[in-house]
Amino acid sequence: MTRPKGYERDRNYVTDRITADGSGGWPVEPGRYRLVVAPACPWANRAVIVRRLLGLEQAISLASCGPVHDERSWTFDLDPGGRDPVLGYERLQEAYFARDPAYSRGITVPAIVDVPTRALVTNDFAQITLDFSTEWTAHHRDGAPDLYPEKLRDEMDEVMQRVYTDVNNGVYRCGFAPTQSAYDEAYRRLFTALDWLSERLSDRRYLMGGTITEADVRLFTTLVRFDAVYHGHFKCNRQKLTELPVLWAYARDLFQTPGFGDTIDFTHIKTHFYVVHRKLNPSGTVPAGPDTSNWRSAHDREQLGGRPFGDGLPLGG
Repeated sequence: MTRPKGYERDRNYVTDRITADGSGGWPVEPGRYRLVVAPACPWANRAVIVRRLLGLEQAISLASCGPVHDERSWTFDLDPGGRDPVLGYERLQEAYFARDPAYSRGITVPAIVDVPTRALVTNDFAQITLDFSTEWTAHHRDGAPDLYPEKLRDEMDEVMQRVYTDVNNGVYRCGFAPTQSAYDEAYRRLFTALDWLSERLSDRRYLMGGTITEADVRLFTTLVRFDAVYHGHFKCNRQKLTELPVLWAYARDLFQTPGFGDTIDFTHIKTHFYVVHRKLNPSGTVPAGPDTSNWRSAHDREQLGGRPFGDGLPLGG
């Protein structure tokens, strides 16, 4: 059976890596690189959380773009004068052009920029966070968690691949489906995956067992946006997250863990999706709801045991 052709994400990224040995030309060097994000973006949100959990704030500086962008790129409209104070740029696009004046692909976040040259190093979001865990270890905070444990990597990679394909990208495949059949297929795969995740998490606190890993970070950034955006805006409406008991409790557990919920700005999230996606929401009207105060309600997931940070320490611990 031929699957209906649906939304395809452009994954033609700049795949340079910053490594401890500098073998690719970009050595790990505290203070040299600037991580550019937008709080609204789930892919960038991953990098913000991992950077914070590992304590890399002093080693890698952070630039934040506003929630709305145009066809040219994300802008630094949150900063005084509309310019990033370190790079001096108004638009992230300028860092891409500094690397390649003929750059013609998407201007995406997260992006890492080399401060001395003000040129893009990489926008390969999946690899960026793994490298934070494996290449920047000399600059992790004391007690930083192991977010990509070597003994779990094979299983983790499989879990993260399904989470990416059917959940992280699955909500976009629903929202931007070009046909009814493509939407139906994406919708089926999304909720099949969410049911699988609910079952997996019914007797373990986190995706890989008793401690937080990168797999949890990747799932969280979709779940935290689900009711605010994806349920209505992207037509992912079999159930709300709040109607999926296991996943709702799991998401609240993470949200209430330092490094997760304190990176979330629901106003930015809703503004981005409802204003930028005018083909889905022509008026640009941003909904007032849902009420997000329930993210702080009791989740009782601690009854499953485990230690969130494994042998490490929580932020501030």
